[in-house]
Amino acid sequence: MSRPKPEKQPESQLDGFLSKYDPAIRVLAEQARERLRALLPGAIEMVYDNYNALVIGYGPTERVPEAILSIALYPRWINLYFLDGVGLPDPEGLLKGSGTRVRRILLEDISTLDKPAVHTLIRYAVKQADSPFNRKAPIRLIIKSISAKQRSRRPA
Repeated sequence: MSRPKPEKQPESQLDGFLSKYDPAIRVLAEQARERLRALLPGAIEMVYDNYNALVIGYGPTERVPEAILSIALYPRWINLYFLDGVGLPDPEGLLKGSGTRVRRILLEDISTLDKPAVHTLIRYAVKQADSPFNRKAPIRLIIKSISAKQRSRRPA
């Protein structure tokens, strides 16, 4: 009798998703994850390998509506999304977008995430979160969904 194959571990699955991207995008995504994990102790990382993009969201719980930030990887760039960004104070005008809720910042390189103004925006996003982050809990990675049909992850 054969045993069913065990599910891949989340880090291994995420590594497979990232491997579909050009090396520069992959490296920037890995650096962004590292920075965001340091800035958001206790966060839950939620991964969505969607049709248009690979999205990694960050929240205090596994509940999707409580996520406050995400990065989305496209073939040529990565955006940092503030999921409740409309109300954030943004004196430097970094946040882009015209939707009713979400705002974004293009991650041109990892130095974007090192800007004090971006750290301030992240702190404000954490403060306005519906649930507090358990700063003492380990960060957890959860694969939430994988789309069967996807656009190419490499530039045309």
